[in-house]
Parts: sequence; C-alpha cells; structure tokens
Amino acid sequence: MPLLTDVKVLDLSRVLAGPYCTSLLRGLGADVVKVEGLHGDDARHLGPFRDGESVYFAQLNHGKRSIALNLKDADDHATLLDLARAADVVVENFRPGVATRLGIDHAALSAINPRLVYASISGFGQDGPLAHAPAYDLVVQAMSGLMEGTGTAEGGPTRVGESVGDVIAGLHAAWGVTAALFERERTGVGRHVDVAMFDSLVSLQVTAMSILTATGALPGRVGNRHPVSAPFDTYPSKDGLVAIAVANDSVFARFCTLVGHPEAANDPRFADDGSRTAHRVDIEELATSWSTRLTTDEAVARAEEAGVPAAPIWDLAQALASEQATHRGLVDHFEHPVLGRTPFLTQPLRFPGSGEGRATVTASSPDLGADRDTVLADWLDVVRVEA
Repeated sequence: MPLLTDVKVLDLSRVLAGPYCTSLLRGLGADVVKVEGLHGDDARHLGPFRDGESVYFAQLNHGKRSIALNLKDADDHATLLDLARAADVVVENFRPGVATRLGIDHAALSAINPRLVYASISGFGQDGPLAHAPAYDLVVQAMSGLMEGTGTAEGGPTRVGESVGDVIAGLHAAWGVTAALFERERTGVGRHVDVAMFDSLVSLQVTAMSILTATGALPGRVGNRHPVSAPFDTYPSKDGLVAIAVANDSVFARFCTLVGHPEAANDPRFADDGSRTAHRVDIEELATSWSTRLTTDEAVARAEEAGVPAAPIWDLAQALASEQATHRGLVDHFEHPVLGRTPFLTQPLRFPGSGEGRATVTASSPDLGADRDTVLADWLDVVRVEA
C-alpha cells in the first residue's frame, strides 16, 4: 500500500513550486485535488504544447483531480471551506496576504480543521522585509548567492539550468508536510509549514558557507572544479570531456598511477587536499596530458578500473536512456486523451523490500474542473450535480 494512502491534499497552488510539492505527495499515494480558478492553473497555458495541450502541465499534474472554483463567489467559497474541513493537507503558493484576503489562510482554515497541515510556499516567506515581493526562480537564484557562485571566473553569474528555486522549495514543502503529518499522529494537531524559495536556495550552499566561515571570503565562480579539492573538474578528451573527482589521499594515489605518474603521490606539493588545491595547475597538467590521449569512454573505463571516480557528460536525454535510469525506474508513462502515451519523471524515493516509493500513479492529468462531482462525493459524502 502506498505510504500516503488516505491522505487528502487540497492543492491551491499553481505553476511549479506548489504543484511540484503535491506531485511528490501524489507519487506516494495521497489523493491530491487541484482547486483551480475558472481559467485554470496558469501552467495549463505554458508551453511546450503538443496538439494544443501543455506537456508541462500534464507531466507535473498527472494523477491529480481538478475542481474549478471562483473563490470570490459565496457558494464556491463555502465549498472550499467544506473541502478544507475534510482535508489533511492544504498547499498554497499565493503571495503572502492573498490567502488572507480570500479568507483561506492558515488561521481561517485551521480554525475549522485543527488537524490541518497547511503549507505556504512563497518567494521570501510569510514574514520579513521582502515577504510581499514577487519572486520567480531567476529572482531568487540571483539574490540567494547561488547565481553569483555559478559559472566561470571569466564569465558572469550563471543561472542553474533548471528552476531550482521552485523545485527545491517544493521538495522542502513536501518534506515539511510529511514531518507535520508525523507530528500530528502524536498531538492530533496540524502545523503551518512556511517555505520560502529564497531560504531554500540559501540553505543549499553548505560548501560555500564553510569556506566563508573559515576564510572570510567566498570561492567565487570556479566553473566545474571544486573549490577545495583537486583534481576535481572536467578535462578534455579526444572527443569531448571527462569528469574526474578526487577528494582524498588514497584516491589521489590511484589517480597518480592512472595517469602514469605514481611518484606524484609522494610529492610534498600534493601532500593533502589543501596543498593539492593550491597547486591545482600542476595537477591539471597531469590530468589533461592523460585525458587528451583517450576518448571519453576510454578514459572513464580506465578510471573505473583504477578506482578513480570519473564520468562522461550526459544531457538529460542520455541520462534517461541509460541502463541505470531504466533500472531505477526514473521514467514512467500515463495515457493522456490528447497527448497519448506520455512519459513523466517519477519521484526518486525508494523503500527497498517494501515495493513502495516507486511511482505507482499513472493516471492522466485532469481536465479543468472535471472531477467536481466525484471529489465532493468522495470527500464530503454528497453528490452535487450541476443543473
């Protein structure tokens, strides 16, 4: 049985951070009901499109159910409150203050359902001087320090190539929701979970924080290399690049043998991680003189045989086509009435021996408002048929 079976999630969110959170909960078996405005989640209108349907929306919201409500309408507002009474979890990503104006904030809903776990996802959190500032992934990447620390010294700050501000906030929200549900088993009372995209990205930067604490300075943009280990970078091969990661003395000794210079392991310039980083140019010469004589596949194979971590540079299509991704079940499919057989990225948790954790939800994404009657029947034990 999926881990979150019988958990009812009322999803008031849209686009990415909130829907990503609820997709993780749905992947573990929760019943997720999307409450959408009469024009639908904005993501329904975001590309890429195929045959007029948003592939982005379909993949992110498959397996959920949809009910369309106008929260400024008294009857629809009352319906939402009824659903909140029945829910275990509410997830919203309005700008702070909007949920209060709509009468569906944590205070209002927890008053009618004290067991409710209420997750708020926003750019900068529910309080603080920037709480009401609008935020997109680019904004929080720019302000968190992550962009300034990404890229090469010769180039400018670089955005990470995915909307990590949204995705990481959604991941943290799902973590917070499950922790609050666990606590509720002991106390019988829900929690308000406040997740900020800004906070989430700042919290990722553990290496940069340790360097700042120890030295008073940041490593800056170092490209693909590691700021405190060497060799730890990408190196040219005959047909591309090979990534090599050496982070301790024993692996460095194996690296030296691999590149044909076993004596370098006893060179005082390379005695420890710090000194190797200080003399990284010399180490890079050893790595490059070896790697450029080989293809990437040859270099990776020889490094693997020598016990030195190394890898080719894959794009997403190559990663998904790999035997490892297939073995781990990182892609599954659902049947969509317009898009047909549609792949999606499964949630990554695995629980060995239980058969659970691998995504088991292969239902399609919902049409706007298509599940109103079944949701009301399942959650409220009533059947309301529109006249």
